[in-house]
Amino acid sequence: MTLWVAVLIACAVAFLTKLAGHVVPEAWLSGRRTRRITAMLPVALLASLVVVQTLGGPGGSIVVDARAVAVVVAAIALVLRAPFIAVVALGAITAAVLRALGWS
Repeated sequence: MTLWVAVLIACAVAFLTKLAGHVVPEAWLSGRRTRRITAMLPVALLASLVVVQTLGGPGGSIVVDARAVAVVVAAIALVLRAPFIAVVALGAITAAVLRALGWS
């Protein structure tokens, strides 16, 4: 299978998945439990992406480096209710300083 065939298959699967979302009867989605679950899905997906990007290393290994410390600093800033731009800046500055000191 060539790369273009794989890309076309992935596009078709994505399109059919989106189409299925529009075809599902509204009665299936109107339950309280379903609404609660679908409301929390973006939070779970974002959290999993943060964990993978923070701790993911080569070959699927877990790596604790400047990224992990930067996320912890950003989380502390969030708990202290810092503005979002300050949270991002603190995380980036933390990672940059640690990497400049040789901890990659």
